[in-house]
This record gives sequence, structure tokens and C-alpha cells, in this order.
Amino acid sequence: MPPRPRFDRRAPVRELPNINERIKYPKLRVVDADGAQLGVISREEALQVAQDRELDLVLVSEKADPPVCRIMNYGKFKFEQEKKAKEAKKKSHQTEVKEVKMRYKIDQHDYLVRIGQATRFLKAGDKVKCTVIFRGREIQHSNLAESLLARMAKDLEEEAEIQQSAKREGRNMIMFLTPRKTPLIKKESEDKKNNSKAKRTI
Repeated sequence: MPPRPRFDRRAPVRELPNINERIKYPKLRVVDADGAQLGVISREEALQVAQDRELDLVLVSEKADPPVCRIMNYGKFKFEQEKKAKEAKKKSHQTEVKEVKMRYKIDQHDYLVRIGQATRFLKAGDKVKCTVIFRGREIQHSNLAESLLARMAKDLEEEAEIQQSAKREGRNMIMFLTPRKTPLIKKESEDKKNNSKAKRTI
């Protein structure tokens, strides 16, 4: 039997950034922290300029001829890059389809629980699949299931828009809701606005 491989306790090799003394090119095109061109100078001159300004010499374009370096605060630059990456990750939320299941005979308490679940999903940026499940002869009452889904869409209208209206799918009736992109203008507020205009014209 071959010997079992020993667990490698060595830390993973990390790729170190090309900054300061790790830059080995003899000639470099150097850009100042303010974006001003310092021209093509030797590696030693570039390192000295960075040292005099208490900044770092950072390789930004290795394929250029000669390679391009920038004088900057590398620690601050790295922190800002990581911050931007985290913000971009937050914004790039992958939309999922979350399902809320119920029966058309659902009682008020359970119905409110489903409304709460759907609201959380929608506020998180996910779509919601509302499913009414039929059992046995319940499928004969598809009109009641359709009414239930219409009621649900109405109760969630501030957070959601109907992406797909209620329709039969096998022994279920489904409806898809998607997070509302534009704020809902309620009819009541419109009526009040129209009434106030009418009073001013009288």
C-alpha cells in the first residue's frame, strides 16, 4: 500500500505585487502621483524619487516599452481597490426566483406569513413565484386560486409588479412577481390631487 500523502502545512504562495525593489527593469517610464509624466528614467532614479516623496514605485504596465510605473501610496491604493471590489460585489446581486407556496383555502394568519416572506424576497431584489397547490378535486376551484393570487398581487403592489399573470401549470396555479422598479402612485393620492385642483378652480 502506498504511503498516505502528508498534509502540506505550508502557506499558499501569494503573488506579490511589483512595487519598489521588486521591479527589475533597468529603464522605466514614470508617472507622478498627480499624473504628471516624469519621462523615461533608470530604475534607481525612479526608486529615489519615490523614496524622497515617501511613496511607492508601482509597476502598472509591464508590457509597455519601456514598462510604465506610477509613484503612489500603494497601501492607500490597495485599500481603495478592495473597497471598490466589495461595493461592486454588493451591487452585482444575482437575481434569484424564490417560491411562496400555499393552498387556495389558506387562513388569514398563514396568508400574512406568505405576504411577509414575499416582501422580504422582493426587497432583497429577488423575483417571487407564487404557487397555489391543488389536491384532488380542488383543481375544479381554479377560479378561487386565481382570485387569491390577484389578492396577493394587490397586497404586494408597493413592492412588486406582475411579471406573469396567474395561469395553470399542471396541478398548480402560478404567478410571477418582480421587484418594482418605479414607485407606485396610488390612486387615492391622485384622486386627492385632482380634488384639490378642482376646489381651486371653483
